[in-house]
This record gives sequence, structure tokens and C-alpha cells, in this order.
Amino acid sequence: MRLPKAWIRRRKREYYYRRAKEEEYRSRSTYKLLQAVRKYSFIKRGDKVVDLGAAPGGWLQATRKIVGVDGFVLGVDLLEIEPLRDDNVLTITGDISNCETLSLIRNVLPSPVDVLISDVSPKVSGVWEIDHACQIDLARRSLFFALELVRTGGNFFVKAFQGEMFKDFVKEVNKHFYRVEIVKPKASRPESAEIFVLGFDLKGKE
Repeated sequence: MRLPKAWIRRRKREYYYRRAKEEEYRSRSTYKLLQAVRKYSFIKRGDKVVDLGAAPGGWLQATRKIVGVDGFVLGVDLLEIEPLRDDNVLTITGDISNCETLSLIRNVLPSPVDVLISDVSPKVSGVWEIDHACQIDLARRSLFFALELVRTGGNFFVKAFQGEMFKDFVKEVNKHFYRVEIVKPKASRPESAEIFVLGFDLKGKE
């Protein structure tokens, strides 16, 4: 007998939620990043990483685990993030639609970073056209920050929503990175339009 798809999806959601609680991660989305890094190795030990949309801190925890004591992670979010106990993880409160946030990041990290990751999301309205446009806009803002902060040869990982604007955004990322992958981690719900764009090896600035 084949199990109903709705039942399978529900069990999957419960699995990652329970696992996050058991492993003391702050969100189930932690596994999306861990699975992507496990497959593509775009964050490495010793890397300096900026995490946009970092609240409540699940991706910060995952990234700190990957970079180890020799790396550094800076989390940025509109919401204040409960500090992690690690000395090499800092957080700041800021809006990526405001260039002042870029200055705040540079005050903490004056030299280019190895990777920028972004899980920034809009407040969902329930109107698909609006939500899709807002998510792509945030992905573009994240790309702008990556181009300003990431070293030549560095990497970029950002959440987007599939839809009519998605292909154009991927083309933009392709202009700046030598290799681009579209990533759908197993921890991401199959029915969700959520998808991730991964840019490898940032091209040198002209």
C-alpha cells in the first residue's frame, strides 16, 4: 500500500523539527544549509562568513560548526538575535535595504569575506505575485551585499522563490560567478516554491 503524500510531507516536517530540538539547533532550516554545504562544500573550515537574515540563529550555529574555531561568522537581521556563546560569532541588527547596514558590517569585517549566505524572507502576504516579487527583490539585495563584501573567488548562497522572475535573477548571478547551481535541499518542503541559488568563485571586479 502506498502512503498518502500529505502524510509523508507532514512526517518530514515533524522529523526536521524534532531533530532540531534534539540537536539544539534554533530552527529546522539549519538542515537546509548543512545539506547544501555537505553536497557542494561552499563553506570551509577557517572561512569568514556573513549570514543575512540570520534570526533566530540556526544558520549561524551550522556555519560556526563548519568554519570551526579558526573561522568567523557575522549574523545580520532586522530582529535582534540571541547571542551565541562562541567568541567567533557576532550579530548585528540591520536592514539590508539600507546601505548603512553595509557600513555596519564593514566596521566589524573591514576585509572581504569568503562566503555570504542569505535566508532573508519577506512577510508573506498570501498573494503569490507579491510574495514572489518581494523574495526576488531580497535576493537581489543579498547579491548586492555579496558583490560588496565577498572576496574574488568567494561564494554566495541565497534563498529565492521559483516563478517568472527567477530565471532573470539566476542570469544576474551568472554574470558575477563562474559557476552557478540551483539547490533544493531535502529539508526544504517539496511543495514549497523555496529554492536556493549557489554562486561559486566570484569574478574579479572590473
